[in-house]
Amino acid sequence: MILPGSTVRVMDENSIYRGYVGCVQRIQGKKAAVLLDQDGTPWDKMITFRLSELKEQTEGFLYYPPKKGKWKYQIGNI
Repeated sequence: MILPGSTVRVMDENSIYRGYVGCVQRIQGKKAAVLLDQDGTPWDKMITFRLSELKEQTEGFLYYPPKKGKWKYQIGNI
């Protein structure tokens, strides 16, 4: 499931951005605004893609990797 903050890869074969990895900034309808920042290059670019053109990346580089371990405090203990 692609949500804001998800790391995605562009899969559209007709796009010049095919294979690029970015971070979803916002979603509206069936489109997502993706921030592309490529390997330390001096440019960032926000591009809108259809959700069908994107694939969520769950391995390798992730903009926001999942936290490991348990929370120190649980809601019931506060």
